Amino acid sequence: MKRYFRNTIEKVVEGILFLSSTSTSLIIILIVLFLFKEGFSLFRQSPLEQGYSILLNKVNTVDHVSSKAIKDIFDQNITRWSEISDFKDSIVVFRLDDILNYFTEEQIGSNFEYLPQRIDEVIAKTPGIIAFVPDKYILKNSNSRILKVKGISVKEFFAGKGWYPTAHPVALMGVLPLILGTLLVSFGAILFALPFGMSTAIFLAEIASERNRRIIKPIIELLAGIPSVVYGFFGLVIIVPFVQNIFNLPVGETALAGSIVLAVMAMPTIISITEDSLRTTPVSLKEASLALGASRWQTIFRVSIPYAKSGISAAIILGIGRAIGETMAVLMVTGNAAVIPHTFLEPVRTIPATIAAELGEAPQGGLHFKALFALGCILFIINLLINSGIQFSSSRKRK
Repeated sequence: MKRYFRNTIEKVVEGILFLSSTSTSLIIILIVLFLFKEGFSLFRQSPLEQGYSILLNKVNTVDHVSSKAIKDIFDQNITRWSEISDFKDSIVVFRLDDILNYFTEEQIGSNFEYLPQRIDEVIAKTPGIIAFVPDKYILKNSNSRILKVKGISVKEFFAGKGWYPTAHPVALMGVLPLILGTLLVSFGAILFALPFGMSTAIFLAEIASERNRRIIKPIIELLAGIPSVVYGFFGLVIIVPFVQNIFNLPVGETALAGSIVLAVMAMPTIISITEDSLRTTPVSLKEASLALGASRWQTIFRVSIPYAKSGISAAIILGIGRAIGETMAVLMVTGNAAVIPHTFLEPVRTIPATIAAELGEAPQGGLHFKALFALGCILFIINLLINSGIQFSSSRKRK
């Protein structure tokens, strides 16, 4: 009876564990699918602001225009149609506020009842006009025609150099500066964190006395629990002025400042996991190495570190994940300039910082909202590729 009761309890526990692991895996898969569904729906939407259209005179032969060209037109960087098409006229930009340059308030109407007709008249008598007009003010039998705006292509999205998701009349979404900024800051952080983290872990596991280890280890683990915003304040008050003064820069919010702050944040994780992995090396292996005439350092580098490679790989992966996915600290010290960086001494903007700064302002379901989900997809893919690369490299070395 007791045996039957014990077997029943074991089966129930096994069932609970199976359901827990299955539901957790399913939830993760559903989250990833939802992320990619929302992100890739960006490429099915028009970059033109919802509820608006761009109108041309009927004699204008231009059929399709890219988002970048439209932005350049409205920014007065392109002033003639011949720069983008065979049409020869000068470009006349028209926004709704410009109607008062053509008609009086009485001609428009006190309740704007004549506004659609007046807009149509302006477009009809101006061959080179390009008008950004709300759909509700467009006449059914208009003298104008609607310009087709090219949707956001995958190439423009990934290779574009301008991130202007709220620009009028069309959004311009090029994520290349954000990707490069993320990789630059993360690479710099790992460049700082790995040597110092590995050195500290080796010291704690192999060299430090038990008394010193008991003092240092809890302090390092305590650093891992400090909120990222505190590290951000530390970087803003200490690191940013230091970088500005040492390199004589106009501003200290740079990729270098972000890399240093992220390195400080990633080091506790790298140190703790690496030190625990090194301490799992069997004493018998170390004694055998020493007995064969190897020195202490030879034993560390030829026995302890190779034995703990899997744990060290996990520490590197978690450290890189902390660096790439960090938000608040990077948001505070990198300057948030969405430009392509050329050195560590320039302001940058990372993908996590962009999502954190803009998600609260993006209308749910809109183009900007979906673009931020697409950034999340990119961040997920970057992390996946880096982690897979490290795991593949470690497995090859083990073989």
